[in-house]
Amino acid sequence: MQQAKKISLKSRSSYQKLEDVIGCKWSVSVLTNVGKGINRPGELERAIEGISTKVLSERFRKLVEYGLLDKKTFNELPPRTEYSLTEKGKKLVEIIAQIQQLDER
Repeated sequence: MQQAKKISLKSRSSYQKLEDVIGCKWSVSVLTNVGKGINRPGELERAIEGISTKVLSERFRKLVEYGLLDKKTFNELPPRTEYSLTEKGKKLVEIIAQIQQLDER
């Protein structure tokens, strides 16, 4: 019987990040909606049924921290914030779309 390969700490950390993103329905919803061009917090809150302001803020923080979203704050009154997908975020949204297509088949 072959022994399973141990996952290095660095890989495990990356895997745990992936689980945190993919395992959370809110993260997937945020990423896919930002991918559709909905990039402001208020717009996203209206577009994603059932998400609270607190959860949305939490997801933004995590997704920016994981390098999947970029945050841009404009120095205006009132202040304006917009989010966009990073290259990593775009690749992940493509993978999510492929999974959704498989599910539809």
